[in-house]
Amino acid sequence: MSIKTDGKPIKRDQNIQPLSREHHFGLLFCWKIRTGIKYGIATERIIRYLDYFWTGHLNQHFKAEEELLFRKVNDPLCNRALQEHVQLKEMISSLVARTSPDEYAFLDKFAIILAEHIRFEERVLFPYLEKTMTTAQLAEVGSSLNELHEEEFEDNYPDEFWVKPK
Repeated sequence: MSIKTDGKPIKRDQNIQPLSREHHFGLLFCWKIRTGIKYGIATERIIRYLDYFWTGHLNQHFKAEEELLFRKVNDPLCNRALQEHVQLKEMISSLVARTSPDEYAFLDKFAIILAEHIRFEERVLFPYLEKTMTTAQLAEVGSSLNELHEEEFEDNYPDEFWVKPK
């Protein structure tokens, strides 16, 4: 599988391709949030979608990355990814609990931070892990990911607030 970043395709190791495919959905998730903000959609609607995506997909994605990759390679890059996960989880909790005073700004900030995090993983962390981990370690990750991804997440949220209002 090839992923494009800045127009340049990146060949991803087959064992971590499922995570890279999910990153595509994560970037689309960020785009949907930011588009909803641009259209002035009520924050309640966007936050309901955020909760849906977190519960049905992103939470499991974070867990898989943390358990199968980040905690197995204890170094500054993996520690950075773990810390960013903590920050993003705290932001999600705050948004779902509706404790942020300016929800539009906080949603926008969340979408920007998540997109930057995904790009860090794709451009820096995953290539590093592909070089750092042994073939056997990567194969073990791939096997575990295949078990976890027997059923792919389908983003079929019914309220398509990101579609341009007529």
